[in-house]
Amino acid sequence: MKTKSKVTAALKIWLVIYPSITLFLFLFGEHLSVLPLYLRTFVLTISLVPWMMFIGLPLIDSIIKAFSKQQSGNM
Repeated sequence: MKTKSKVTAALKIWLVIYPSITLFLFLFGEHLSVLPLYLRTFVLTISLVPWMMFIGLPLIDSIIKAFSKQQSGNM
């Protein structure tokens, strides 16, 4: 994998995971605070990894694709 595509993949993942973690902790952080760290981490990852892989990243990809088509059509 080329370095540019690795950087692009990392940025896409960050675009999905940062707001997702922030929203998740905002909504459920208080309720999860009573759990031990390993269980909080488990709940966070068991929820957000599927979200990221099956919904978040495909959504980002489709937005980027639509934006790219729009940009290439304007040239």
